[in-house]
Amino acid sequence: MAGEAEGFGLHFVHMRSPHENALPLLLSHGWPGSIVEFAKAIPSLLDPVAYGGKAEDAFHIVAPSLPGFGFSDKPKTPGTGVHRIATLFDSLMRGLGYDRYVAQGGDWGSVITTCIGAQNLGACSAIHVNMPIGRPTADDMNSSDPDARAGLAALQAYQDWDSGYSKQQATRPQTIGYGLADSPTGQAAWILEKFWRWTDCDGHPEYALTRDEMLDNIMLYWLPNTATSSARIYWESFGKPLLKETGPVKLPTGCSLFPKEIFRPPRQWAEREYANITYWNKLDKGGHFAAFEQPETFVDELRCFFREFR
Repeated sequence: MAGEAEGFGLHFVHMRSPHENALPLLLSHGWPGSIVEFAKAIPSLLDPVAYGGKAEDAFHIVAPSLPGFGFSDKPKTPGTGVHRIATLFDSLMRGLGYDRYVAQGGDWGSVITTCIGAQNLGACSAIHVNMPIGRPTADDMNSSDPDARAGLAALQAYQDWDSGYSKQQATRPQTIGYGLADSPTGQAAWILEKFWRWTDCDGHPEYALTRDEMLDNIMLYWLPNTATSSARIYWESFGKPLLKETGPVKLPTGCSLFPKEIFRPPRQWAEREYANITYWNKLDKGGHFAAFEQPETFVDELRCFFREFR
């Protein structure tokens, strides 16, 4: 579907559950993901009865393409960072008639969902993230706690081996965009490398996702020519305070940690950003693209956390 939120054009999936009392759920993706990530999870979220579940766990689904991604509008002026996107998505939900909803996200979707929770504009009741935000302090750097050491190791690995794309997109998104828009092979490799690195795939991305699934996601960058516009979220959002004005998120927050996630902060770190964590669960399998890689586990996590907010 296509619609507008505060004058900005958004492309989104909107599917209503056949169950009358379903809970409206906003799903936010990140980079290099897309709404394709949620395709395998949506059917059982909509109609749990058809998949052996209970009607009281049903959700109405809204999954927008971020500004500059998919077939959403491409920002033409500065100012469309994560805070602005959070307000746009809240406006979208209200415009669709949902005066009460819950929100979930991973990657940039996790940051946007965190902003929705921090802004707390009245309609969102609770948030769930599969990449919780959590920053180490100076004391944490010397901690002997195993979770802290694992979190620091993940941060160091990202800094050493994974952060080049991010620095490029945060500083010169236009430059990388020319090359990616000119070459389908370049665009595919720019994204496919992340599927290799960030999925729980034992060294080959096709152990986690099918080739067609990865190509479907890549095509949502190639066909609408969004190499540059999707990179822009880094330029718009990096180096700006996330929760400085609002303070920690006060809404009830659920966190599901998959073992191959890029960032895996200990709960103690996350509690500095989320003041009301009511659900914290570590999973045995899965990576950065949780709904894409492990749709059944992803659905179970959402059902478990959001059950008390119906």
